[in-house]
Amino acid sequence: MTTPALKNNLPPGLVSNLQQVLLNRKPVGGGEDGGISSKPEKEEDSSSRTSSTGDEPGDENDSRPIILVTNSDGIESPGLSCLVDALVREGIYNVHVIVPQSDKSTSGHSVSLKETVEVVSTEFSGAIAYEISGTPVDSVSLALSGALFSWSKPLLVISGINKGSSCGHHTFYSGAVAGAREALINGVPSIAISLNWKKDGSEESDFKDAVTVCLPIINAAARDIEKGIFPKGFSLDIQIPTSPSANKGIKVTKRSHFRSTLCWQAISGTRNQAASRFGGGQPGIGMQFAQLGRDASAAGAARRLATQKKNIEVVESVGAVGKPDFKRVTKYFRAEMLDKEQNEEDEDLDFRALENGFVSVTPFSTSDLDTETETTASDWISSIQ
Repeated sequence: MTTPALKNNLPPGLVSNLQQVLLNRKPVGGGEDGGISSKPEKEEDSSSRTSSTGDEPGDENDSRPIILVTNSDGIESPGLSCLVDALVREGIYNVHVIVPQSDKSTSGHSVSLKETVEVVSTEFSGAIAYEISGTPVDSVSLALSGALFSWSKPLLVISGINKGSSCGHHTFYSGAVAGAREALINGVPSIAISLNWKKDGSEESDFKDAVTVCLPIINAAARDIEKGIFPKGFSLDIQIPTSPSANKGIKVTKRSHFRSTLCWQAISGTRNQAASRFGGGQPGIGMQFAQLGRDASAAGAARRLATQKKNIEVVESVGAVGKPDFKRVTKYFRAEMLDKEQNEEDEDLDFRALENGFVSVTPFSTSDLDTETETTASDWISSIQ
């Protein structure tokens, strides 16, 4: 094999390394003719099982319906891994995952316009998965755009399972609900799932129980979407009670006015610390290189400006004589959400159902549900119990 010469300004050592990598690269699939091997590799564990059709996860010839999973808690969320593992074990779905790199729980419906978003492949056994430097809405929007995956319309989008409820007005802050809403805006059926996590009473194993609770709803929705009989015009917001295995059943609920108050407190800190808090953690290597490039450009501009100033005569404004210098004051604040006491007593409201141990399923749309759509949604949810 002859490797074409690399005409570049790269260091000779790096060029040599790249040439060696190209020479040693094996054909896709490991076959001598460079084709994809038709023989699937031996299964290592039950989580990597495929359907009876023999299609491999992510294969373009995979005939199974595509389910896209996102969340707002980030790639490390136990709720995400439990959900994806369960969907893969079902063996009837082609599962794709795209989620934020870090926690974006209260990002709402924010979009990273005019910003470079880094997307990095990651590993979920039996699924094609990516983590993204953006928001849940970025994740869903990118996935549906056709720019990342070879498809642009999955059968169903699922956002979750997220740590904490999103009842009432919390839906305006919730990144989980926003991911499902973005799918609905693009004409794709979606489900947002949250676990009513309690700091001093919940355990990670509760997410496995939560999957057991919501999987029948997911399967019913997927089945009816494939048949073309799933009602259109709304998505589902599933709220699972704190003790999922002890739930009292599914209750069709209405959106309450449940809300929290944003409480701001002054804190001491530095500029860099504040930036890291708002940035949500360390950026990926690609973003770090981009930042280095911006810093280098800024440094070059500063040097040019300093050179130009040497030839500029500085004239002091008469009007500025005696005017005191402006002193910039920097302060730091942190916001926390504090629950307010709720006065609504209707037992069919989302947060009341959760408090009483029910699985709350609330249909929602991009605008207020009309009576006919609300009735249709309620009838469908009731039919799967």
